[in-house]
Amino acid sequence: MTDSIAIGADGVEQISLKTYTEKAYLDYSMYVILDRALPNIADGLKPVQRRIVYAMSELGLKASSKHKKSARTVGDVIGKFHPHGDSAVYEAMVLMSQSFSYRYPLIDGQGNWGSPDDPKSFAAMRYTESRLTRYADVLLSELALGTVDWNPNFDGGLDEPANLPARVPNVLLNGTTGIAVGMATDIPPHNLREVVSACIHLLDNPKASVSELCEHVLGPDFPTDAEVITPQSELQKIYETGRGSLRMRALWHKDGDDIVISALPHQASGSKILEQIAAQMQAKKLPMVVDLRDESDHENPTRLVVIPRSNRVDCEAVMNHLFATTDLEKSYRVNMNMIGINGRPQVKSLDLILGEWLEFRTATTRRRLEFRLDKVLKRLHILDGLLVAYLNIDEVIAIIREEDKPKLALMARFGISDTQAEAILDLKLRNLAKLEEMKIRGEQDELAAERDGIEQILGSSRRMKTLVRKELLQAADEFGDDRRSPLVTRGEAKAFSEEDVIAADPVTVVLSEMGWIRAAKGHDVDPVALNYKSGDRFKLATQGKSNQPVVVLDHTGRAYTVAAHSLPSARGQGEPLTGRINAQSGAHFEGLMMGAENSQFLLASDAGYGFVAKLADLQGKNKAGKAALTLPKGAKVLPPVPVTAIEDHYLAAVTTEGRMLVFPLADLPVMARGKGNKMIGIPSARAAAREEYVIAAAVMGAQQSLKVIAGKRHLSLKLSELEHYLGDRGRRGHKLPRGFQRVDGLAVE
Repeated sequence: MTDSIAIGADGVEQISLKTYTEKAYLDYSMYVILDRALPNIADGLKPVQRRIVYAMSELGLKASSKHKKSARTVGDVIGKFHPHGDSAVYEAMVLMSQSFSYRYPLIDGQGNWGSPDDPKSFAAMRYTESRLTRYADVLLSELALGTVDWNPNFDGGLDEPANLPARVPNVLLNGTTGIAVGMATDIPPHNLREVVSACIHLLDNPKASVSELCEHVLGPDFPTDAEVITPQSELQKIYETGRGSLRMRALWHKDGDDIVISALPHQASGSKILEQIAAQMQAKKLPMVVDLRDESDHENPTRLVVIPRSNRVDCEAVMNHLFATTDLEKSYRVNMNMIGINGRPQVKSLDLILGEWLEFRTATTRRRLEFRLDKVLKRLHILDGLLVAYLNIDEVIAIIREEDKPKLALMARFGISDTQAEAILDLKLRNLAKLEEMKIRGEQDELAAERDGIEQILGSSRRMKTLVRKELLQAADEFGDDRRSPLVTRGEAKAFSEEDVIAADPVTVVLSEMGWIRAAKGHDVDPVALNYKSGDRFKLATQGKSNQPVVVLDHTGRAYTVAAHSLPSARGQGEPLTGRINAQSGAHFEGLMMGAENSQFLLASDAGYGFVAKLADLQGKNKAGKAALTLPKGAKVLPPVPVTAIEDHYLAAVTTEGRMLVFPLADLPVMARGKGNKMIGIPSARAAAREEYVIAAAVMGAQQSLKVIAGKRHLSLKLSELEHYLGDRGRRGHKLPRGFQRVDGLAVE
């Protein structure tokens, strides 16, 4: 730094802008990190919080005192210790008083200090009143016992404690959040009894692992009854690394047919959650919910009621959806970054946090004992002098009456120290009674016993540990409580898909020759009789439910997916399908398919190749669709045939030459896409010249009949009557009887 300073011609020191700005920024960064945003591991407080608590104790605002206006505390804090804005100080004060924000509040407020719904709705500091809680005593009770270092305040006129002598690891109990320069902190709150139990285990086993400590500290404990649903293994990983995230989920139960939410995740707003649910209801994404109510009151701070449409609604599924889409389930970042006893910020694991805090606590206890021992020794020294005076009371009185400098005379005559002589001279006449000697000897005995006890503790690490353990247990007995946030392992919440929230009404989807598509309600619709545009007519139709997708197969073998519920009504003439998909120019459509995801269809080309495909494999996620059926050169797509089952089902294929082959459907493969296997044999030369090709294919069950349609003639054949046409897959097949060799189609009855 000194190398970059130059002396100008006018004798003024000059420094480069780079050096100056770098130092200024680093100084500011260190100030924000150490003196504003991060808590100290010793007392778990940021500077502003520590100054508020200390200022209130100096004002005498203990838990047993009367409340005083908050403005008075804020004035003392900013006037004596924290020269920043009063609103920042008051907001920090409010946070420490909110039982829904702090696990163990430090301030007892009177008036409007905000609500869980809106934590920032607190009244101005001129209206509210405050005092410290009993719990604040664990931070302050040893402050005057020589336990901490003191620093001058911002103007040097007063001293303030560098940290408070906490009797419990407050850094974990209340947690904190903060953003510094280049680093942040997010420490969740914990249960006092669990943390004290872990501290005692670490005292007895200094090399205890994080997994052993996690048998005591089960997980964070927020000031809400909502569940912590992060698995125990993930919580242990957080405690091992000091980083991670955890999830909380609201508590709910059924009250009759209604869903009642009784506890929300930490810092979740009930009114915001109701808005989120109402927005989904308006967007028709929650058709199974008909109403919401907020029945929260003083007796039930959280009571949100969700009313299902009927008693047949699956409440578990509804809540699972709400957990995934609203603040009924929230994630919290964990980053246990704090200033250690070495004065440096660091992200610490659980064993490091408790180990360092116990080191601090042991040092604090030692300082307290040494401070007390020093007081005891000084008092014993004075008592020795007073005893000398009482044993020689007449001579002492004579010296005081006759000598010009009685102090020196007393010191010379009795061999006492300056302090002892001063104490003798300060005696009042009424203390010269004979009984005083008895009191002095009694006090000497008491102080000597106390001195011996303190020296024994200071001289033995085992006794010191015992004292620290005893004081921790006392604090746990006095301020400990049961865990509020239950630890429950839950599965991941899943939101309803678009199909789940759409009513499953029967629909018939109709496609015209010119590619216009629409959907009619019900299955008893005659698609041919619908109204079509001039020059257009019916081409394809399929039946399904409104919550199912429609898969369209074009002449190139490409499959496209559209949502049935989004199609226009059949009361009109529909809309062009090409407006919903990105089909190639001049594409025309040869198949419509609907059904459940596990539905199966026979996809085939008129070249005699085909395979069975699941509908789920044919569905595309974008407008471009996906390749499904690969066509041999010159071949065309046959209309897809629904397959209800493969076992005990047969495939019948007929060519333009009147040849028919029937074989077990199981001989065809189930594929996601491709050309398929040969169904019926057609000589390659005839197929290439398009002299012969498959005109129709049908799938029939063993108990069904196959109807061969040739013009106005129909031939109905049962499976037993098809023996002549039964053969192995890929064979040539046999000719149909005269009059049925020009087949128009096949049907199954």
